[in-house]
Amino acid sequence: MTIPDSGDTHSPPPLTEPGDLGFGRVVAQAVRGRFLNRDGRPNSKKYGLGAQRAARFYLAALDAGWTAFFAWMFGILLLVNGFFALGYLALGDGALRGSELLGLHDPFLRAFAFSVEVFTTTGTGVMHPFGATANWLAIFESFVGPITLVIAFGLLIARLTRPRMRLGFSDSAVIAPYEGGRGLMFRIVNLQPGELSDVQVRLNLARFEDFDGVRERNFHELALERNSVELFTLHWTVVHPITADSPLAGVTPERLADSQAEFLVFVSALEQTFSTRVSARSSYLWDEVRWDVKFASIFAGGPDGVMAIDVDRLSRTERLAEGATRAPAALEAAR
Repeated sequence: MTIPDSGDTHSPPPLTEPGDLGFGRVVAQAVRGRFLNRDGRPNSKKYGLGAQRAARFYLAALDAGWTAFFAWMFGILLLVNGFFALGYLALGDGALRGSELLGLHDPFLRAFAFSVEVFTTTGTGVMHPFGATANWLAIFESFVGPITLVIAFGLLIARLTRPRMRLGFSDSAVIAPYEGGRGLMFRIVNLQPGELSDVQVRLNLARFEDFDGVRERNFHELALERNSVELFTLHWTVVHPITADSPLAGVTPERLADSQAEFLVFVSALEQTFSTRVSARSSYLWDEVRWDVKFASIFAGGPDGVMAIDVDRLSRTERLAEGATRAPAALEAAR
């Protein structure tokens, strides 16, 4: 029996995380344009999966605003009941009996009222279908109606119970003065009434670089002044100090444009209403970065000394002297 030498350990080398954020080297080099849209959606497509209409409808229903959601649901219910009403009308005047007691003179309105009553299972009152075809159509609608209402209420419950984070990002990032040098900055604010805590931000730079005459896209994670905040009750100006160690050291508008730079923003936080982590994403292209400006004050006067901000000022900037941040600062010189 051989006893292994406890002093001779052959542990595997530590795993290193690739810097391409999961896009892969081939995709990273081939893509032209942005990786993420401003709303955080990946700028990519997958073919060969079919239309996936039901899944896309479900996701669209979850992401839509409340006004659009109720408008679409109400419109779909009216449309479906309108089709059934046309079906009853196509069967002739005698397909529905008892409608004369409703005081409705328009045949379509009478058929529509009957359709809604069958669809919602509230009861048809004095109206009733007459004939085999009319009764089969009413039976079919009595199945379709509850199933449709269950789907609609299921979507409503899914929306109400879905943890979400809706962040507002400043319209542009800025290169502004920062502690004797320059800094890349953008602002975020929580647009939801619910509170967020333990908010964490990662900022990555994707750009083309030349190595020995070969142009390739590389990714860099940018160090932040602070990458997390415990309390996020107002807003947060995220800052990457541009120092000699920064990948942006010596950057100018021309160099940023030539490298087709894109700044990828990843935010995660603890949503306190449902006590679960949520995430958001966005990005800024090189032409969405402004120079020779700084963010204007976002604070507003609150009653009785209460801290307050004006979210309408999130993207407001103040003009600086020409060339204030276009030229590299002395702090960016190589040591």
